[in-house]
Amino acid sequence: MEPLRSAYRYYIDSFRGFRREVWLLAAITFINRAGSMVIPFLSLYLTSKEGYSLQQVGWVMSCFGLGSVLGSWFGGKLTDSLGYYSVLVASLISGGLAFILIQYLHGLIAFCAGIFVLSILMDASRPAIFVALRSYARTENRTRAVTLIRLAINLGFSFGPALGGFLIATTGYAGLFWVDGLTCLAAASLMLATLPRKAPVTDNGPARSAPDRSPYKDVPFLLFLLTMVLISVPFLQYFSTVPIFYSTVHGLSEQWIGILIGLNGLLIFILEMPLIKYCEDRAIDRFKIMRFSVLLIALSFVVLNVFPVIAFLWVGMVLMTVGEMLNFPFMNRFAYDRSDHGPPGAYMALFTISWSVAHIFGHTLGLNAVDTLGYTWTWYMFTMILMLAVGLLFVVERKVRSEGQSA
Repeated sequence: MEPLRSAYRYYIDSFRGFRREVWLLAAITFINRAGSMVIPFLSLYLTSKEGYSLQQVGWVMSCFGLGSVLGSWFGGKLTDSLGYYSVLVASLISGGLAFILIQYLHGLIAFCAGIFVLSILMDASRPAIFVALRSYARTENRTRAVTLIRLAINLGFSFGPALGGFLIATTGYAGLFWVDGLTCLAAASLMLATLPRKAPVTDNGPARSAPDRSPYKDVPFLLFLLTMVLISVPFLQYFSTVPIFYSTVHGLSEQWIGILIGLNGLLIFILEMPLIKYCEDRAIDRFKIMRFSVLLIALSFVVLNVFPVIAFLWVGMVLMTVGEMLNFPFMNRFAYDRSDHGPPGAYMALFTISWSVAHIFGHTLGLNAVDTLGYTWTWYMFTMILMLAVGLLFVVERKVRSEGQSA
C-alpha cells in the first residue's frame, strides 16, 4: 500500500503551487472544452449528413485553418493593445453564438465562409489565454501551468466527443452545435463573474516584459515554429482522417469513435501533470524530451499499418497521447521563454498561428492523400514528416545553445 500512497502524494503534489487565477482559467477552459463536439465530428458530419466528398471536407477544414491564422494574429495584436481579458470574453461570447448559427448554413461556399468566421472568433482567444497564463503563473510554474490548462482542455475533450457520439445517436448532429455554443457562453459568464480583470505582478517583477526582440527576427523561434507545423500536421490527422479510418476500415460507430478519441483526453488528465513534474524534478533536457515525444507520435502511425486490427487502434492512440503529453507542454514553455524578450502577444500569436497553419495544410493534405494513396502510404508519409521534425529540433537546439541561453 505504501507505493500507492507515495504515488498518490506525488500526484497531488504535482498540482500544488498555482495561484487562484490559474485555477479559475482552468475551470473556464474546462467548461468551454466540455462542449467540444463539433470539430471532432465535423468531417463525419460533412460526409454523412451534408454529403460532401473528402476533397470538399478538406477545403472546409482549410478554411477553418485560414480563419485560425487570421484570428490568432488579430487576437495577438488586440491582446498587446487591449489586454487579454477583453479579448477572451469577446471571443467566448461571439464564438458561442457562431457555433449555434453555423448549423443553419448549407452548401460548400456558405459553410466554408461560416467555418472561416467561426475560426477567427474562436482562435482570437488563443494568444490571449497564453498571455493571461504568463501573467498569472509564477515563473517556476510556467510549464506546469500550461499543463494544467491542457488538462482542463483534455478533460473537457474526453467528455465532449463521448457525449457527442451519444447526442448524434439520440438527437442527431444539431445537438452538437447547440451544446458547443452554450458552453462557450457559460465559460464567458464564469470569467466575468470570478476572474479579476487586472493582471497581478509576477514574482520577478511586472508581468509584461520590455520588448527588445521581434519574434519576426528571432531565427531559433522561427525554426521552432516550422518544427511545430511539421509535428502538428500529422497530429491533427487523429481528429480528421483517422476518425474516418476508424469508420470505413474498421467499421467503428460514432459512439465508439467518440470513446476512442475521448481516451486521449482521459489519459492526459490522469498522467500528464505527474509526468511533467517527473521530467522537471530530474531536470531532463527539454530538447531530448521533445525529440522523444515526436518519435512516439511517429510510432503511433506505424502501429496503424503494421497491426491492422481494432485492438491496436487503442495502442496507437496511447502512443500518440504519451507523445502529445511530453511534447506540447515543453513546446509551450520554449515559446514562453522566448517571449520574455519581446511583445508577448506577438510571440504567442505566432506560436498559435503555427498550429493554425497546420490546420490549413494538414486536413487537406491528409484527406487528399487518403483519397489518392490510401491509408497505408498516408500513414507512412506522416511518419516521415515527423522524422523530419526530429531532425529540425536538433537544428533549433544548436541555434539556442549558440546564443548561450539555457534550453
